[in-house]
Parts: sequence; structure tokens; C-alpha cells
Amino acid sequence: MNTIVQNILVFASLGIAVAFFIKKYFWKKGKSKKACGSDGDGCGCS
Repeated sequence: MNTIVQNILVFASLGIAVAFFIKKYFWKKGKSKKACGSDGDGCGCS
């Protein structure tokens, strides 16, 4: 019984870690339509 619970916890944490890395590195958001510095705020990026 104890090893079953332990295996469930291990695989659940592994699944969460894999989902986090997929979201972080492969799930790219679209660029915002507002260009940096176009509103005259002087952010200094080009």
C-alpha cells in the first residue's frame, strides 16, 4: 500500500515538472502588437 502511494506521488510530480518545462520552453506566446518604446516612454530598447 505504501509503495503504491509513493509511486503515485513520484509520477504526479514528474508529470507536473514535465508540464512546467513544456509550458516554459515550447509554449511560446505571440509578441505583443505594441512596439517597445513607441509610446514615448523612453524605455531605451530598440
